[in-house]
Amino acid sequence: MPIDTYVTAQAGLKLHVRQWGPRTAPALPVVCLPGLTRSVADFEVLAPALAADAGMPRRVLALSSRGRGRSQYDPNPENYSLQVELADLLSVLTALEAAPAVFVGTSRGGLLSMLLAVARPTAIAGCVLNDIGPVLEPQGLARIKSYVGKLPLPASWQQAADGIRNLFGAQFPRLSADEWLAFAQRTFKEDSGRIVPDYDIRIATALADMDLEKPVPTMWKEFDALACVPILVVRGANSDLLSLATVAEMQRRHPRIKAIEVPDQGHAPLLSEPPVIEQIAAFVRSCECTT
Repeated sequence: MPIDTYVTAQAGLKLHVRQWGPRTAPALPVVCLPGLTRSVADFEVLAPALAADAGMPRRVLALSSRGRGRSQYDPNPENYSLQVELADLLSVLTALEAAPAVFVGTSRGGLLSMLLAVARPTAIAGCVLNDIGPVLEPQGLARIKSYVGKLPLPASWQQAADGIRNLFGAQFPRLSADEWLAFAQRTFKEDSGRIVPDYDIRIATALADMDLEKPVPTMWKEFDALACVPILVVRGANSDLLSLATVAEMQRRHPRIKAIEVPDQGHAPLLSEPPVIEQIAAFVRSCECTT
């Protein structure tokens, strides 16, 4: 069973961390970092599978950044920034003695992993970048900006599932009705009898000043900081945020990178299918040989 822990970060905010596996496991720990509006719930299939790896059981942690899931909301929405969230991540790693580790970063979580490689390179023993890279495609950013903090409040869980399917159906054409419902339950929560987003809608301020008419800044310098550790890039075949050209350039620049593509999924792959989990588990095991 997972254990829920809270770590105090800047300004006294409590951050929710879910942990699987024994803290004393000798194998490298894994730290899972979700996307912009996501929470630890996105790793409820992958994390226990990695922790219970028959060949090498390990400790796995997942962090909900401030304003997401069970982590406290920040009274100042300007703090929903990569710089503040990186400081939060460092606080968690120190408090829980979870470094060095293999990081699994989905979307914004992958950006945080690259920033961590600059701020504390010794914390990273390997990195899984889930549908994220140094170049973000404008059409993907525009789509994300169009709905973050703007989701209509559903009257029922079925309505929530239908709304999520309308929003993401083109990127995930093969999900079942039950999978759309589960997707909705990871996106919304019940609060005082209402179904509301499971994040502070003011997180949209992180995107408010983004001018998509101008070139989006790249993060090649931060990506290059990962040059000394193995990387696994997971790309959704339908992704509109991570292009094939960016993946090819990442492979050209990095000597120890592997890329896989998840069919019939977009941004970001759910990391819940057995073949994908096994490839991630094999990658994590391979990182033991590099520490």
